[in-house]
Amino acid sequence: MASRPDGDVWNIVDNDKDSQHYGRNFKFDFSYISSEEIKDVVKDYVWQNYRVANKVLKRLYDEIQNHFKWFSMFADTNSIHSLRKLNNINIDGFVSFLHTTIAPKRKRPLAYTSQKVALDTLKSVIRWCQIHRPNDAVERDGLEHRERCVAGSGGQVNKHIIDFIPDDVVAQINEALKKEENPYLKYGIIILQSTGMRIGDLLKLRIDCIKPHLISGYTIEWTQHKGRKDKAPMPVRSECVAAIEKLIEVTAELRSEADEKDKDTLMIWRVPQGRGTGSVSVITTQTFSQNWFRDFIEYNNIKDANGDYYKLTSHQFRRTLGTDMLSKGTNINVIQQVLGHSDPSITKRFYADVKDKERAEVFKSVGVIGNINQIQSSAFDNVSEFEWFKANKDKGACMCDGYCTKPVVDGKICDRLIKRQKCYTCSRYITTPEYLEAHKQHLANLEKQLEEGAIYGEHYAEHFIPTIEVLKVIIERLEGLQNGN
Repeated sequence: MASRPDGDVWNIVDNDKDSQHYGRNFKFDFSYISSEEIKDVVKDYVWQNYRVANKVLKRLYDEIQNHFKWFSMFADTNSIHSLRKLNNINIDGFVSFLHTTIAPKRKRPLAYTSQKVALDTLKSVIRWCQIHRPNDAVERDGLEHRERCVAGSGGQVNKHIIDFIPDDVVAQINEALKKEENPYLKYGIIILQSTGMRIGDLLKLRIDCIKPHLISGYTIEWTQHKGRKDKAPMPVRSECVAAIEKLIEVTAELRSEADEKDKDTLMIWRVPQGRGTGSVSVITTQTFSQNWFRDFIEYNNIKDANGDYYKLTSHQFRRTLGTDMLSKGTNINVIQQVLGHSDPSITKRFYADVKDKERAEVFKSVGVIGNINQIQSSAFDNVSEFEWFKANKDKGACMCDGYCTKPVVDGKICDRLIKRQKCYTCSRYITTPEYLEAHKQHLANLEKQLEEGAIYGEHYAEHFIPTIEVLKVIIERLEGLQNGN
């Protein structure tokens, strides 16, 4: 490969045939970096990672052109001219700088994700420099190995947010998939749920990715574009195999029109509008994980616990698979292999006990359990709500397994109450010993469904587990009340 380009402006073509951006030219402009020493390090960082294909060129471009600029601005205002002299005060100062910076185009504070990526980019450059140009970087023990946090919405601190999909939302998604008419979205989500692969890997998946296996039945193989290496064959469930077979069937007639490099790619479609209308090409990340996800959520009215449209991202399926596996006691090294982490410490760092902690908090939020005639006004937001409940507890407030203290808000029936997705963990939910048998029956039904995998299939049945566990807590408490404890 050629030597590093001269000057501050580089035009680099993505020559990776497996890349979503193969053949695209990326214009790097390093002129915004004032310090010649830091600029030289960043140039080497880009060139060496590109040369050995350690990072996707598009990612390198986003890091340096969109995110490293914030550190460069901070460095200029704080007379930082070298990575060798960075200290913990500098890093903490940079975090504060990110908290208070106004994005020029949006005229608003930097989003949490922008802050996080900017900090991660700086850390990535420093770590690379410590290995490849140690004389130009602060020593490895020169910075404390403590995690620094960036602020999220409302100013709260976000630290290692593992954005897995809550179980009630998973159930809503899977129910919506039954009637989803877009085959790419429907079967793509099933593949993401089953494998935990990244969105870029899904969109570059090959039609020959499924292989028969004597023991597991089938395995799936794909190229991990983030690490530029082939994923070890992974056992896969029958619904994932069926999803891939359906997509092969859907795209069969398009292959004769596709470019040679895309003929064996699974996710090809005929572009309906915009640039390239009528042509056959690989579906873009923006189309799949932004446009389609947004429409899917809104059309199917998929809401979070607060009643807001759930903000679904493709990477959440990966994190959900990881946390589910860990919660069920799967060995950390197995999870590492499934998710393709280079080091088990990465897996431990981002997934250890996350979901168990989350569920422990859920159990604490189980609604009021006790004698309905002894419920105090403290269980209500105000006296008027308490008075309404006393007058309506045997009418509008009565449910099949308890009571709701506020089933109607602003003239609209509570969305939770309609769907009965998460009333157990709602503070407005009240249940009493008279409903003990109803809860036991519900528990028995769910355990049967879990055993048979009757509703969503084997892979999805596991999402009944949190409800089952909550029901066990409720039953235990009600039995205690019944026995006078």
